[in-house]
Amino acid sequence: MASSKLIVTVAPTGGMASKAQNPNLPTQPAEIADSVYNSYKEGAAIAALHARRPDDGATCNADIYRDINERIRAKCDIIINNSTGGGSSGDMLVAREDGLFESNFEERLKGCEAGAEMATFDGMTFVDVHGGREILVVTPPSRCETLVKRMVERGIKPEWEVFGPSHILQDVTRLIQKGYDKPPYYINMVLGADHGFQGAMPYSHDILTAMVGMLPPQSIFCVSAIGPAQLPATTQAMLLGGHVRVGLEDNNYYSRGRLASNEELVARTVRIANELQREIASPEEAREILGLAKISQ
Repeated sequence: MASSKLIVTVAPTGGMASKAQNPNLPTQPAEIADSVYNSYKEGAAIAALHARRPDDGATCNADIYRDINERIRAKCDIIINNSTGGGSSGDMLVAREDGLFESNFEERLKGCEAGAEMATFDGMTFVDVHGGREILVVTPPSRCETLVKRMVERGIKPEWEVFGPSHILQDVTRLIQKGYDKPPYYINMVLGADHGFQGAMPYSHDILTAMVGMLPPQSIFCVSAIGPAQLPATTQAMLLGGHVRVGLEDNNYYSRGRLASNEELVARTVRIANELQREIASPEEAREILGLAKISQ
């Protein structure tokens, strides 16, 4: 087991879940800031944020992101990580003549414009099946370079998000080898999304272990997992020396039939980590692990 402290990320909102599914889901800036602060008090060091419009539709609107970020920063020093994935509704959807929808790449780029320290890099092409729609998320190599260059220009560290082995071995490794990031490379592996994302992988012990073995040298990894996979996958990640993401973006339930809140998912993760003798990293310690600059409060 690795001796480094455990970085716990909270993903409070996501771009797909709704209040109809879980009334605890924070969607508006004040709600998100409060939920992030409560999660920070429980031990979260990174907030992986998605923005929503006033009607709860998904967006990467920089003004909304900036409002969320400023509210959070007024409360605590948690690391702010804005999504450039967006979501499956609202400003993120462009209707196509063939009856499919396409994820709005220009909107995704706006996630880099609100002063975040990190941003999620979804550098893959796949189909998102959500709400009866088939949504093409088109990120060919040229768009991957456009997105990562925008991050470099803004002084943002990428969180390289992957859903399967090919995402690690193709564009993530290619862009790292081209020098678009400095070590340590922080790679977030999302498992269990295979029912909604064509090309994603289910969670199993063997799949996670294999993907860890595919990471580029000088990488550190985080594990996220969808629904009931969240608890076993994040526990295995701790045992493998990795870091973890929990929250309502990925999982609405604390246990079978009982809806969760973000802060109690974080609190449970911290309790398990303590039992496994993984110390919890503060935001300041997480910045040191990730090679981020310190911030002044």
